[in-house]
Amino acid sequence: MASSSSYFCVLTMTILSQFLLAPTSALTNREYIDANCQRVKNKTFCIDTLTTYPPTLSATGLLPLAEGVINLAIAHAEKTAGFAAETAKNEAALKTQFTECHDAYVSIVASLKSASLELKESPDTANYDVMVSSDDTSRVKDLVGKNLDKSSKTLVEMTLQMDKLLDLAAGATDAVDDDDENIVRRT
Repeated sequence: MASSSSYFCVLTMTILSQFLLAPTSALTNREYIDANCQRVKNKTFCIDTLTTYPPTLSATGLLPLAEGVINLAIAHAEKTAGFAAETAKNEAALKTQFTECHDAYVSIVASLKSASLELKESPDTANYDVMVSSDDTSRVKDLVGKNLDKSSKTLVEMTLQMDKLLDLAAGATDAVDDDDENIVRRT
């Protein structure tokens, strides 16, 4: 009987310790998210996005958080590039504009992948790579922003979302660097 009591006690302590320790790690993750979100323009979007995206929510430090944010931005840029390429194929009247928009998004993907590779060794360079991507989003908005068709409006919405994700990625790369010099450039 004593051994079954001991077994039950150990089992209970193991289960309870998982519940008691979980909030501590969540708090730490939230600290990383807060450090990132202090460096962006839209703090509400930042918190909402990073607390619902599993790779950023489970980040164990500023570097893994930044990697997660950049990967989220890459995924969105690739999806948007695909949309632009598909529209260029299917809508002859918009072919030239959407081909240029596709090229802009291919450039954004390349810059973000470069930022991801540079993040550990040179966060400032990674931050620069993220920030220059906004030149390409501006180019897309200039190309199709005045169009009234559904595809152009969809691309503009996707591009506005890309701008928000680029801001998060710039904040994340800056947080990894942790010298605050880049905050001034974004405000």
